[in-house]
Amino acid sequence: MNNRIQQKNNHQIKGKKYNRNKNIYSKQNTTKNNNITTDNNKPEKIYEDIIEGRNPVLELLESGKDINKIFIQSGEKNGSINKIIAKAKEKRIVMVEVQKSKLDEISETKNHQGVIAIVPPFEYCDVYDVLEYAKEKEEKPFVLILDGIEDPHNLGSIIRTAETAGVHGIIIPKRRSVAVNATVAKTSAGAVEHVKIARVSNINETIKYLKENDVWIYGTDGQAKTMYYNQDFRDGIAIIIGSEGFGMSDLVKKNCDGLVKIPMKGKINSLNASVSAGIIMYEIVKQRIK
Repeated sequence: MNNRIQQKNNHQIKGKKYNRNKNIYSKQNTTKNNNITTDNNKPEKIYEDIIEGRNPVLELLESGKDINKIFIQSGEKNGSINKIIAKAKEKRIVMVEVQKSKLDEISETKNHQGVIAIVPPFEYCDVYDVLEYAKEKEEKPFVLILDGIEDPHNLGSIIRTAETAGVHGIIIPKRRSVAVNATVAKTSAGAVEHVKIARVSNINETIKYLKENDVWIYGTDGQAKTMYYNQDFRDGIAIIIGSEGFGMSDLVKKNCDGLVKIPMKGKINSLNASVSAGIIMYEIVKQRIK
C-alpha cells in the first residue's frame, strides 16, 4: 500500500439531524394517578420520534437523554415495567397510562411490550466527533461505514454488535439507507443510545477525510483475495459493509485500501449484512486484545 501524505485541515463531514415523519395524535383528557397520568382520548400534540419496548426504554432512561413523555399500558404492572416507572418518577418524566389499543396505534414495530417513549428527533454526530471519541479513549479509530443498508433490523443488529465490540462510531449515507427509527432502536436493544452515528451526504468524500486522518479503509467483498483473518486490523480502521444483495458501490470499492472476504463453505454464497459485520468486528476485537 502507498504511504499517505498526512494533511492537517479543519474539514468536517456534517451529519444533519434526522427528522422522521411526525406522528399526530388527538387532544388529551387526563387525570393523575400516582404520578402516572391516565389518558382517555387520543393526544393531539405532534411528536417527532418514538422508542418502544422495555429494554430500549430502560436504556434510554439510563442514558440521560431527553424524553418528552412515556406511554405505559394500563392494567397490571409486572417485571421490568416497574423499573421503568420508578426511573421515570425519579427523573420526573411525565408518564401517561393508556389502553393497549392506543399503544398498538402509536407503535411502529408492533412489539411495544406495553411501553413507548416519546423523544426528540435522533441527533446524528459528525465524523469528526467519532475520531475525537477514539482520541479521548486513547485508542486507534475503529469505525464502521454502512454503504446502503436499507433494512432497519439489519441496522439495529449492527449497532448492537458495534456497541459490544467497542466501535467508536458508525457512518451511514443520507441516501439509499435506512435512518435511525423506532425499529432500529428496538432491534439494537437500546444500543443506539450509546453509539455515535454520523449521517453523511457523500461516502467517498468521507473516506477521503478518514484517510487524511490516518484511518485505513477496508471493504468486505466476496471476490477479494485476502481472508478477513489474515488482514492486520490493529491500526486505525474503517470497515465498509455493503448493502443487502448488492454489496459496495464500485466507486466505494475502488477507494478502499484493501478488500477482505469471509470464506463460504455451503451452497449459499452470501451472509446477512449484520452477520458479516459481526464476524469482522470481532476479528478486530480479537487482534486488538492480543
